[in-house]
Amino acid sequence: MRDTFIIGAVIAAALTAPARADDQVERGEYLATIMDCGGCHTTGALLGKPDPERYLAGSTVGFQIPGLGIFYPPNLTPDRETGLGTWTAAQIVAAVRTGVRPDGRVLAPAMPYGHYGALSDADAQALAAYLKSLKPVHHAAPAMAGAADKPTAPYLAVVMP
Repeated sequence: MRDTFIIGAVIAAALTAPARADDQVERGEYLATIMDCGGCHTTGALLGKPDPERYLAGSTVGFQIPGLGIFYPPNLTPDRETGLGTWTAAQIVAAVRTGVRPDGRVLAPAMPYGHYGALSDADAQALAAYLKSLKPVHHAAPAMAGAADKPTAPYLAVVMP
């Protein structure tokens, strides 16, 4: 009887494991939606015409932050050359929560990592799982430009009167 119970428990766990992984990705998609990741990281979104073929694949329009420069939201898809394809889930979680990339560079202040630092462990992991589940899109966002550099692509600026 005990062996039957153990075998039944193992089978049940094996059958529900894929559902839990799917649930985690689904939760991550929900979080990416309510956190509006696509509002900045999707080509054309900042111009009011998001390109569904480049969803979360980086923006061609940046943000000017006075005194710091112009920052272009990068590709969040798992493309190995232009996106997060070489990042681990833990590195994605760390960047979202702390604003520090695997190479040590701090993300632009326009990225609300200060608020996203409050994500629960489960939600941060779900977001990373979702980003890693996306179809890789090969698309490099323009390089950031320092405060004294000439930008290579359009950008949004706040001009004080």
